[in-house]
Amino acid sequence: MEQHQYTGSLQKPVGSGFNAASTSTDVLKGIDLTGKIAIVTGGYTGIGLETTKMLAAAGATVIVPARSIEKAAKNLAGIANVVLEEMDLMSHISIDRFAEKFLASGRPLHLLINNAGIMFVPLRRDSRGIESQLVTNYLAPFQLTARLWDTLKKANGARVVNVSSQGHQFAPFNFEDPNFESRAYETLSAYGQSKTALNLFTVELDKRGKRHHVRAYALHPGNVLGTELAREASVETFRQLGLVDENGNLLPEFAASMKTIPQGAATTLWCATSPLLNNIGGVYCEDADIAVLAPGQEISGGVKPYSLDESNANRLWKLSEEMTGVGFDVDTAA
Repeated sequence: MEQHQYTGSLQKPVGSGFNAASTSTDVLKGIDLTGKIAIVTGGYTGIGLETTKMLAAAGATVIVPARSIEKAAKNLAGIANVVLEEMDLMSHISIDRFAEKFLASGRPLHLLINNAGIMFVPLRRDSRGIESQLVTNYLAPFQLTARLWDTLKKANGARVVNVSSQGHQFAPFNFEDPNFESRAYETLSAYGQSKTALNLFTVELDKRGKRHHVRAYALHPGNVLGTELAREASVETFRQLGLVDENGNLLPEFAASMKTIPQGAATTLWCATSPLLNNIGGVYCEDADIAVLAPGQEISGGVKPYSLDESNANRLWKLSEEMTGVGFDVDTAA
């Protein structure tokens, strides 16, 4: 009998042989992606750039949608097998335009890596009035996956990799007021619910999509040095998190836990390519293996059960269709 991931029964390490120190080179050793097509959002900075480089080096054609073509072109200069396209995750119209162009090419999509994300931002809203972290970190990946669904099915063995975060433990999804219309905005709560949403989406997408040979994975890349994720963060926010001292310097114990960019991209690449995941999906991963459940209230390694819950996952799917105006029936069309 198939195990029930809604309860977290699949959240058990599989003995990948990798760990927190493993790098992108380590996990891709011996992997040949010749003939595969990948899309990597945010694939021109931080761990997204490393993901793009490594997939391309393994033989894949990597399409990188970018809000700033100029910046992306500069960062990706000299890397073979990479194609740049324009897309802004804060614009639902832009997402549709990008997806329509790819669909028109008639190509299958083997890997969709929803890597782009924002954090520590003040209250902003998109043109529809939806809070920016919810849009960028979750609703945009939902819409993009839905629009590209036919191409994922066409691959006959595709993976959707959603870069989540341990930050999902900051907050469950608030169904009563997801858009901060009647409660005070708190940036870490907004981030937390957006990543919880991404985890719930992953579980439900895998359940619905596996009969079409599309599997889904969520992951925590680790705390990574050298990314742009904290570019709008204040020192006070870091103090509240207990990450810096009164002078704004990283505490030694936190600094020691930080990963390099190649280490930060390792779990994404492991989820995208590992043969150990050929017959399993819907799981949350970290340190290039499946993570354990994280019961209790404290922030810790692993995944919180509330971000795998069946009723929450189904409720969120319907709400996402309503908020985006995008119907996502995996059995018919994107």
